[in-house]
Amino acid sequence: MRRLRIAVTADEAIAMSKEFYSKLLLESVYQPLVSFEQLSKANPSVLGVFFRYSLWLMVLPPAFALIGAANFGWRLGAPDPLLISADALLLVSIGYFLALIFGLFSTALISRWMASTYGANTSLGRHMALITVVGQPLAVASVVHLFPDVFVNVLVLIPTMIWSMYLLYKGIPIALETPPERGMLMASSLVGWLLVAAVSLLGMSMSLWTLGIGPLLGV
Repeated sequence: MRRLRIAVTADEAIAMSKEFYSKLLLESVYQPLVSFEQLSKANPSVLGVFFRYSLWLMVLPPAFALIGAANFGWRLGAPDPLLISADALLLVSIGYFLALIFGLFSTALISRWMASTYGANTSLGRHMALITVVGQPLAVASVVHLFPDVFVNVLVLIPTMIWSMYLLYKGIPIALETPPERGMLMASSLVGWLLVAAVSLLGMSMSLWTLGIGPLLGV
C-alpha cells in the first residue's frame, strides 16, 4: 500500500510537471497568477525549464536588437542614427545573449540561496521557472528593439519592467510557498540584487570598451 502511494505521488508529480511545461509559455502571458499556482504544485527540472522555455525567450531580445540595428541603426538622440558593421552588431548581440543567460542563472541561484532565510521552497527548478515567468513580459516587449530608438524603447520597457516587478512580488509567496510578508522582503532583496548586477554590468562594459575590448562603434 505504501509503495502504491509513493508510485501514485511520483506519477502525479510528473504529470503536474508536464502540465506546467505545456502551459508555461502561453498562459504566463495572460494568466501569470495561475501559472504561479501551478508552479507551486509542480517540481520542474532546471534543464527542462531552461531548454524548453527560458532559452527561447532569451533569444528574442538579442535577435530583435540585431535586426533593428542592422536595418535602422541605433538612434541615441543625435540627428543621424549610429550605423555599425555587421560583425560589431553580431558581437554586441552575442554579448547581450550571454548577459541574459548569466542574469537568469545567477538570479535563480541567488533566489534559492535566499529561500532558506525567508522560509521559501528551495527547488532550483522552481526558482528558475519563477524568474522565467517574471522576465517573460520583458522578453516579449523586446520586440520594440526592432526600432532601436532610445525614447521609444524606454517608453515601452519601463512600464513592462514595472509589470515584471509586480509579478515578482506577487509570484514569490505563491510559487515558493512563503508568507506574503516574507515574500515581499525576499522580492525586495532580489530587486536590490538585480539593480546591483545591472550597474556592475554597465561599469564592466564601459571599462572593457575603455581598454579597447569590444566592437568599434565609430563614435
